[in-house]
Amino acid sequence: MKVLKFGGTSVGSVENMRAVMNLIADGNQKIVVLSAMSGTTNSLVEIANYLQKKNKDSARQIISQLEHKYNKVVNDLYSTPEKKEKGKIIVSGIFKTIKSFTSSEFNEVGENTIVAQGELLSTALFTELMLENGYKTVYLSALDFMKIDNDKAADSHFIRDNITLMLQNTEAADYYITQGFICRNAEGNIDNLQRGGSDYTSTLIGAAIDAEEVEIWTDIDGFHNNDPRFVENTKKIDQLSFDEAAELAYFGAKILHPQTILPAKLQNIPVRLKNTMNPSDSGTLISSESSSHGIKAVAAKDGITAIKIRSYRMLNAYGFLKNVFEIFEFFKTPIDMISTSEVSVSVTIDSTKHLNEIVSELKEYGEVEVDTDLSIVCIVGDMIAEETGFAAKVFSALNDIPIRMISYGGSHHNISVLVKTELKKQTLQALSNNLLNT
Repeated sequence: MKVLKFGGTSVGSVENMRAVMNLIADGNQKIVVLSAMSGTTNSLVEIANYLQKKNKDSARQIISQLEHKYNKVVNDLYSTPEKKEKGKIIVSGIFKTIKSFTSSEFNEVGENTIVAQGELLSTALFTELMLENGYKTVYLSALDFMKIDNDKAADSHFIRDNITLMLQNTEAADYYITQGFICRNAEGNIDNLQRGGSDYTSTLIGAAIDAEEVEIWTDIDGFHNNDPRFVENTKKIDQLSFDEAAELAYFGAKILHPQTILPAKLQNIPVRLKNTMNPSDSGTLISSESSSHGIKAVAAKDGITAIKIRSYRMLNAYGFLKNVFEIFEFFKTPIDMISTSEVSVSVTIDSTKHLNEIVSELKEYGEVEVDTDLSIVCIVGDMIAEETGFAAKVFSALNDIPIRMISYGGSHHNISVLVKTELKKQTLQALSNNLLNT
């Protein structure tokens, strides 16, 4: 069995929903993971924000507009009076849940519940569309099998046990429709896998059922060797290894959620990125194999903050770094890059939620400098097989660009450089000109 995931753009209109139906309806059994219709999650977040600020009138206005939009979707999506009525009942029930929070105290549970309604809407409506057209289809609620633990990590054992049980106890079908993104947390409340988490859902399901392949359908043909938003004449990559794809996803390639690759890698399940608007294209295949050696692609991650700690107490002090890293661990702030010298250590973070507290704690160990508005540019490929001189090629390409920090040797699959965000586009173009298009 395959797992197919379709993003918000892929189900973003009545026409696109019908196109997805025609695309998946080939008679082969599969689980289909859907995101919310494009724009819906943003509206739901806006509603939650208004309720958080106790601005119920503005929240009700957005709710009314969104409900009107979905009633129109129902009217256009179905052909029979019976399904139009069923669609209206679905929409009415979902919006009754959303409206209930305008007359009660609002908290994080309420916010997560509201945001989850987008996926519940798209999957319920799409299931009825499949049934109306005669396809043997079953609706599965991800809230019954998708779970995260106290550390916000996916509970893989729970997911495997419960989706297996559901499939065994559910009427046999050709197509099983479920939600991406949403889940329950360790307390049993509705939660989510963060924005873009539908990709992650699909590989968690794929790993849980030992899928033949996971297909992630979006609005681009696959991974490109550079960011097409900033660089012209980028090229699609036909094949990547799990490690190469994970590096690209983590360091800024927007096509894939950063956590997506690990479940597939652990179970050795191929992941294929496909374009809903161009289904005949082969896309990008991600597997344990890499199609070629050398440099494959570059990606950039914005919103980076660099922190430098300088102290002569580092000299011959074996516990110094441990003390520094324990501060970041305490504030649950991941580190991306690390660079050390005899008397200083520099790190980068992409979350500044606890920056002030971190800096305050670090000052106990030495002088602290903070630099903001930075980007990590990551060059990815099969460095194990690359001939000598790889680093020289990279730094030669970036000869005219001030580099703030370098990470090389921590992975066989990437070299990362830190630059000011204002120089990101110039950096990407220089790498494209000198490394990718030669």
